[in-house]
Amino acid sequence: MKTPFISPIRNSRMNLEKVYFWTSTVKDWKLLLKSDSYKQLIVDCLDELVKRKMIIVYAFVIMPNHIHLVWEAMGKNGNEMPHASFNKKTAHELVKDLKLNDPTLLLHFKVSEKERAYRIWQRDALAILMDSRAKVEQKVNYIHLNPLQERWSLADRPENYKWSSAKFYEEGIDDFGFITHYLEKF
Repeated sequence: MKTPFISPIRNSRMNLEKVYFWTSTVKDWKLLLKSDSYKQLIVDCLDELVKRKMIIVYAFVIMPNHIHLVWEAMGKNGNEMPHASFNKKTAHELVKDLKLNDPTLLLHFKVSEKERAYRIWQRDALAILMDSRAKVEQKVNYIHLNPLQERWSLADRPENYKWSSAKFYEEGIDDFGFITHYLEKF
């Protein structure tokens, strides 16, 4: 008898004052984040968490259906970890906008769960501890090259993709005002 394939559980657990490569994916890989206004919503949430000294963002990219971050959780929002606050806040804002502007698309995110009516982010966020400069540099490069993959073709050079930290690392320009260079930590 053939053993059924069991998908490994991804670790989404994070500890304070540790740096992680973190990936969060839109439910069912839906291309919800194609809109620049939704990408801006993500940026605004990151900016708010940085200003509240809950996170430090070392690198990021916002793709049409997922986001990658290299970040550090610095403090909780009450009892809630920053990544949970991020997911909750962005999901709430996305649902609010979809209710007004695309109720048909919103139906895709409808769920029958006790704690919520809609699920924007998949449950299996990925958190990988970054405990060396080499690991961080590998992930930062991966993040910045993501928009150039043939599948996406969102830019011709990493620094030309607006929704990432690549321009900060390539040209020293932080268009977002919240990026911290990873060398300050490593």
